[in-house]
Amino acid sequence: MATSSSPISFPLRCSSNGNHKYRDERVDIKINGSSRTRPTKLDTLNEIARVVKASTSLATVHENGHISQEQIRQRIPTQKQLVDRYRQGLIIERGVGYRQTVVIRSYEVGPDKTATLESLLNLFQETALNHVWMSGLLSNGFGATHGMMRNNLIWVVSRMHVQVDHYPIWGEVVEIDTWVGASGKNGMRRDWLIRSQATGITYARATSTWVMMNEQTRRLSKMPEEVRDEISPWFIEKQSIKEDVPEKIVKLDDNAKYVNSDLKPKRSDLDMNHHVNNVKYVRWMLETIPDKFLVSHQLSSIILEYRRECGNSDRVESLCQPDEDEILVNGVAEQQSLLLKNMVFASGIIEGNGHMGSLDLNTYGYTHLLQIKLGDSQNEEIVRGRTRWKKKLSTLPYST
Repeated sequence: MATSSSPISFPLRCSSNGNHKYRDERVDIKINGSSRTRPTKLDTLNEIARVVKASTSLATVHENGHISQEQIRQRIPTQKQLVDRYRQGLIIERGVGYRQTVVIRSYEVGPDKTATLESLLNLFQETALNHVWMSGLLSNGFGATHGMMRNNLIWVVSRMHVQVDHYPIWGEVVEIDTWVGASGKNGMRRDWLIRSQATGITYARATSTWVMMNEQTRRLSKMPEEVRDEISPWFIEKQSIKEDVPEKIVKLDDNAKYVNSDLKPKRSDLDMNHHVNNVKYVRWMLETIPDKFLVSHQLSSIILEYRRECGNSDRVESLCQPDEDEILVNGVAEQQSLLLKNMVFASGIIEGNGHMGSLDLNTYGYTHLLQIKLGDSQNEEIVRGRTRWKKKLSTLPYST
């Protein structure tokens, strides 16, 4: 289908000095599909909307026939896109997967100049939303499709498993792949892979399970057939982490070794679904682990089982229990680790004296629980968690 482009101009009033004398400038924009041949002067976003509605597929028309200013600014596609030059994203996996190239920013790293776990989880979330964006299925919701919006449904994560072999460093360029698949009758699985663009080495992988919740009643819902018809063509039978028998996480009680009862969600912790974003939970969990342990260890895996949502008025308590058969003194373990069997050292890592600093291949485990404090003896679970840790290594991975 042939398309044409037409410039549209609208005035921008600005001042270049402090005397408040303004001048009008025209800003030209092009809209695909328009048959206009002369610039049209438009004074407001509402006037732009009237032209956009008639000429482009990059905005969704409301039931009353109008396009909101928000939709014009977001440019949400209504048709499948193959390349997104603004986000450095493209469709892969025979037209159903998504890959985005990302530079690790300064605000995404910690004191050791490596990306934090929270940053990785935020990148997972962002690429997932961008994948839906590229599909042409995105409505106004937080990753919700058009069918979901018609049924007042939103996505909520029920389980997530992340494995990290290496953490990207500040300024490094990484590629993030994500795709979706079926999870039972009413759920959806979403997976991710993070790899170095320079070396091709896989740094991290993650898998998650998502279910639908009614936005008004806040109760879980079955997947409507119209939603299944929307998303099932995008499903892939591929898993980044194979979990034949998912690990069960035991519930902690008030006898846990580490407890932080002074947690209060902030308004800034809420997401577009009006509950605390799941990434914030991880911060609360990890802050309960002693600082001395965190300084010398890095997280290698985390499993999260979400039980209920948390609002900004809830009082939250974080409980943490180390694996007692591993922890001897100050979080130092003496168990024999099987990690050595699975580690492959690329050439170039071991140099000089034939060793790589203090090489400790043991891993250490913690069990976590976040709960809402309702009273002296009444609590409601938010999320259970399991983390595995290993000694920090200063040497970075290299390719062969």
